[in-house]
Amino acid sequence: MKSFYDRKNELRALSEIEKQSASSACFTVITGRRRIGKTELLKKFLENKKGSYFFTSRVTEAALCRQWQVLLERDIGLKIFGTVETIADLFQQIMLFSQDNHFTLVIDEFQDLDYINKSIFSQIQNIWDSYKGRSKINLIVCGSVYSMMVKIFQDQKEPLFGRASHSIHLKPFTPSVVKEILSDFNPKYKAEDLLCLYMLSGGVAKYIFLLMYAGASTKEKMLKAVCNMASPFLIDGKDILISEIGKDYGVYFSILTCIAGGLTSQSEIDSVIQKNTGAYLQNLQNIFGVIEQIRPLYAKTGSRNARYQISDAYLRFYFRFIYSHQDLVELGNYDMLKEYIQRDYETFTGKTLELYFSEKIQEEKAITSIGSWWDKKSQNEIDIITVNDLKKTCHIYEVKRKKKKIDLSKVQEKADLFMQNLPDYSYTITGLSMEDM
Repeated sequence: MKSFYDRKNELRALSEIEKQSASSACFTVITGRRRIGKTELLKKFLENKKGSYFFTSRVTEAALCRQWQVLLERDIGLKIFGTVETIADLFQQIMLFSQDNHFTLVIDEFQDLDYINKSIFSQIQNIWDSYKGRSKINLIVCGSVYSMMVKIFQDQKEPLFGRASHSIHLKPFTPSVVKEILSDFNPKYKAEDLLCLYMLSGGVAKYIFLLMYAGASTKEKMLKAVCNMASPFLIDGKDILISEIGKDYGVYFSILTCIAGGLTSQSEIDSVIQKNTGAYLQNLQNIFGVIEQIRPLYAKTGSRNARYQISDAYLRFYFRFIYSHQDLVELGNYDMLKEYIQRDYETFTGKTLELYFSEKIQEEKAITSIGSWWDKKSQNEIDIITVNDLKKTCHIYEVKRKKKKIDLSKVQEKADLFMQNLPDYSYTITGLSMEDM
């Protein structure tokens, strides 16, 4: 059974950067949510290459230096005589060594250096600026706390702003890769199994393999594995977001529960939370990267006809079923939790199916834009619309779990309204169901 899937584009990009670094130092930042597979990607890339992989443990600075010093000697032959007790001194030795030696250095959980030494990023910036002109290092840093990594490298007030020469944001596996993995573990899988896997993982590598290696490759087995005392699916949502948001997460979690439950406009959320949630929504979107604001395709900039959705499939599932039934989790009543999930499963996965097909279409079709549409009264909704501005074509999709429930005549009425936005474009209408997954 394969242990590593896809990531061809990312590996190709990393190889090109490595070639460039042989003559000019490169500094690459890799971001992506926890469990997405950043570490596995980097370890795969390092295979059969001259390089060293550092993990940032939350220990004392001197202890971390000792750990890394051993790895440097073993992996790239950098032997430092004497005791190095600061990361700045160690990094300076690495940069000096890189003037005559080409190698790759990966620092994982880079943001955690801040816990060890509050001035470390300023020190790294100063050393990098001083030595990069003569260096042949391929420096790669990554981190699982998205908000901190964005702040370190994209905030103009931070010392490492503008220092990265390359940036890669690792995304979940595409639908075709999810299908490939499921097929390897269950060659006779059904569409319902694939939809359930996508609902729980959204293509996030760790969640997929947690289920597959547990033998949970059917819908029934997946839900049983999730509703289990030892299931990481019951706690990972909270753990991920507390690492991003911090301990003051109450209002944020309440907002996410509202959105997962179908309250997608700020006015609806405000009425439940009983306060103006605008600033919280902005943070969830722009700082933590947990939600996204969507508007009807071709709506005017700044239009108030907007909705929010949780951008991560697992977190959408977590806040709809796990966090909202936390009392059952704490009581250990996993059978009743499973009953709640099964009761609302079909309704919930209707939207999941739309998200799946949106990703599938983006993977397979030549398009310039994709989105959905609804009128000013939040009626006449179209599930998916794709546009190719070069060919002046538009494709309108109606998505239903069951094919027999698709009524293209009703879609035609909505399409006539939408196409007023694109009077010179030709269009087609297609129905998509679970049979098309």
